Amino acid sequence: MRSGGLDVRLVHDPPPVPLPAAIELAVYRIVQEALTNVARHAQARTVEVRIEYVDGVTVEVVDDGIGGSSVPGNGISGMRERAAALGGSLDAGPRPGGGFRVAAHLPDELGASS
Repeated sequence: MRSGGLDVRLVHDPPPVPLPAAIELAVYRIVQEALTNVARHAQARTVEVRIEYVDGVTVEVVDDGIGGSSVPGNGISGMRERAAALGGSLDAGPRPGGGFRVAAHLPDELGASS
């Protein structure tokens, strides 16, 4: 993404904690799809990826692009299904004042509720 001119920032606090492989993979794929959507649709200059390890893991991808429709496409639906399959949730939509936000919360263990 950076080589394409997008300024990508990663913020995580507290330090990463070990998670089951399925949850780590889901977080990776959600971030990957969110960044792909930014590159394809947002006309953004910057995007911030925030990861927080409190009561599971929360990942948020926020860009400064043109926003856009919150009507889910295949990418957003797929991210939502991936999170739900592990007991998590995902919200996505335009931000007030511009840009777009994808936020997912996943439990810290398989079979746990969020």
